Amino acid sequence: MLKGKTALITGASRGIGRQIAIDMAQSGANIALNYIGNPNEAEALRQIILEENVSCAIYECDVSDYNASKKMIDDVLNDFSNVDILVNNAGIARDNPILRIKEKDYNDVMDINLKGSFNIIKHLYPSFMKRRSGTIINIASVCGLRGWQWQASYAASKGGLIALTKTVAKELAGRGITCNAIAPGLIETDMTASLTGDKKKDFIASIPLMRAGQPSDVSKLAVFLASDLASYITGEVIKVDGGLCI
Repeated sequence: MLKGKTALITGASRGIGRQIAIDMAQSGANIALNYIGNPNEAEALRQIILEENVSCAIYECDVSDYNASKKMIDDVLNDFSNVDILVNNAGIARDNPILRIKEKDYNDVMDINLKGSFNIIKHLYPSFMKRRSGTIINIASVCGLRGWQWQASYAASKGGLIALTKTVAKELAGRGITCNAIAPGLIETDMTASLTGDKKKDFIASIPLMRAGQPSDVSKLAVFLASDLASYITGEVIKVDGGLCI
């Protein structure tokens, strides 16, 4: 479905981003992997992707850093000539009641989850415009649609990302470029690993499908949105939440 295309995936060394990278590679895409912090994880993933007979390179970059993001995009375009698919997946959470949220924690979440996505979109914008093609997929959250207690910063960042998605979709539609968001619910990743015991059981009991999702539940949708089959879909926010937000 993606043969010959190049995908840049941020926060790709683990969790949802990792599975998206693998599934897009299996669908034929060349992969540019962005990560921060653990080069061994990134290199291990690169080796897995290379087994799919596609090209793959890794780029360490803090996406919240405007100038560093610009350099990374320049390096990716130099290495791959173009980017057809952008997946803004990099994200963190710092859960606390509003009364206890530290300013730095709030700022870190907003900087990575929202500003980081803006940075990458902005720096790739001229390339997408020039080529008059491209697909942007932002990994949001159901928290950005309905809010969530103790997740003010995370919910605000993902709500902002959803608004950014719709704005970018309107701006770029005239050039044939699509921009959509995926809003996962409870997905089994390192980020949700702290949810255990009765708290996890109670959460799952509130999900109509009565189970947590897997990264592959999100990645399969990402592959579809990145393919030509979804060329007439833009500005959408698609929930992958087992019915949590029905």
